[in-house]
Amino acid sequence: MYGFVDTIEAPNNAPLSITTAFKYINLDEELTDDSGSFQTLTVSGRSNTVQQINVTSIPGLHGAVEESRAMMDIREIEVKYKIQDRTNEGFRSRCNQLNHLLSGSKEVLEFTDEDVIYYATLSELEIPEEDSNDLIGTITFICSDPIKYSEEEKTVTIDGPTLINNEGNEPADPIIELTATKKATFAMVSNPNDEYNLLGYPLEEEGHDEVVDASPRVLHEDGTSLDGWSDTGLKVDDYFNDITGTMSSDGAGIRAGTYGGAGPRMHGPAIIKPIPTAIQDFEIKTNFDIISLRDLDNFRIEVYFLDEAMNMLGKIGIKDNSRTKNRRAALGRVGPYRGAGPTNGYAIGKHNYIQDNLGTTTLMHMSVKRVGNLYTFYVGRWRNNRHQVTLTSTFRDRANLYGGKLKYVEVFIGNYQDRAVPNRLRMNNLEVFELKQITVNQTPYILDVGDTVLFDHALEEILINGEDAMMLKDFGAEFFKLPKGYSTLEINPPDTFTGEVRLREKYK
Repeated sequence: MYGFVDTIEAPNNAPLSITTAFKYINLDEELTDDSGSFQTLTVSGRSNTVQQINVTSIPGLHGAVEESRAMMDIREIEVKYKIQDRTNEGFRSRCNQLNHLLSGSKEVLEFTDEDVIYYATLSELEIPEEDSNDLIGTITFICSDPIKYSEEEKTVTIDGPTLINNEGNEPADPIIELTATKKATFAMVSNPNDEYNLLGYPLEEEGHDEVVDASPRVLHEDGTSLDGWSDTGLKVDDYFNDITGTMSSDGAGIRAGTYGGAGPRMHGPAIIKPIPTAIQDFEIKTNFDIISLRDLDNFRIEVYFLDEAMNMLGKIGIKDNSRTKNRRAALGRVGPYRGAGPTNGYAIGKHNYIQDNLGTTTLMHMSVKRVGNLYTFYVGRWRNNRHQVTLTSTFRDRANLYGGKLKYVEVFIGNYQDRAVPNRLRMNNLEVFELKQITVNQTPYILDVGDTVLFDHALEEILINGEDAMMLKDFGAEFFKLPKGYSTLEINPPDTFTGEVRLREKYK
């Protein structure tokens, strides 16, 4: 007897186990319950590559000449899915929920059978003719950025020259965050290919320039106590506010301990603190930490600044003056309150900064700077370690009515009538800087101890303490990439920073 071997065995094709997640929400899990389900069946297009090739025909030459390096075209990913429900009403509700979950532009798209993410936008959701509560359809995503990214960010601590391994198959965009351990006139990151990014002013020759502190800090209040503050001699906007209640510290900032009895207007406590020496040109910076969960909440948190004679130079603050919306409206004014109209002194106000969609928990940064007779106000929301929803506005005191030297700062926190008190209404910190003029042969410090610098080579941004600092970028500096494999990053000046490098590795 002879034994025969079957050389045409049927392949053992195990079905793929895969689910789809969009905006970090797993659609298969979110849309599946005891009454119905959503199931990812197949995914196509993830491995396809289409390139843009620009060519020019040359007379007398066969073919054509490629004008530049071929670039990848957009990526199109198609998800085939099955959706079903026990009832017609449930089926419609499940489809509506799917539509809602797929909203948004350039959101994170991922699949459970690979450790990469895509940045995708819904192009088409196709649901066949609804003649059944059990249908198969397709979702088409467009990735305007066709690159795949690693699911997790790689983080490498910087300590002198640092070796970094980019394990992707494409150059990556590093995000370099540094914290100054001493004062510095510049911050620079570079690689062995003579590519660098530079913020500030390196000294061209040792001893040639005089290094100066052009903005020494003359007051720093971290809110851990009320030492040095007083509740006498107060001056706020009498038109709006009644001073009642008591101020307190919770260890992280200054907030109202009590607001006093409810009256017909805004009411709450205020405290005042002198600056050791009155100064002419100055900058005031503060952060307001707000948790307000109810639309009905109505409040103000303000910092006033006054001269040696207790004349009001102006104020900065955040308020919510709506009973139907969770509002963050910024205030930046020169001089005392003097009614409505174009000469009321408000550089920031209801005409240019009312935000009703920033969420119930917000950390707002505000500053005011005066150089000569020019006041510059700034507001931004802290989010993801940077300022967002920002506004800069100026006011020139042409008549020099408010040019007295800065001597006092004052904090007022108020609640309106008998409204519920916000969960948190706190001033986290307050800093006052004296601004000095520098000469041609002087180089200023741009960073103090504890300041952070962010070189974001992905978004092409440079930030100091979350605020845009691109105006200090060196002309020849560039947002370079990290090549495949190992490369070295160097930080200068040496022994001045601690920090880390973050990157998402890229794949075609």
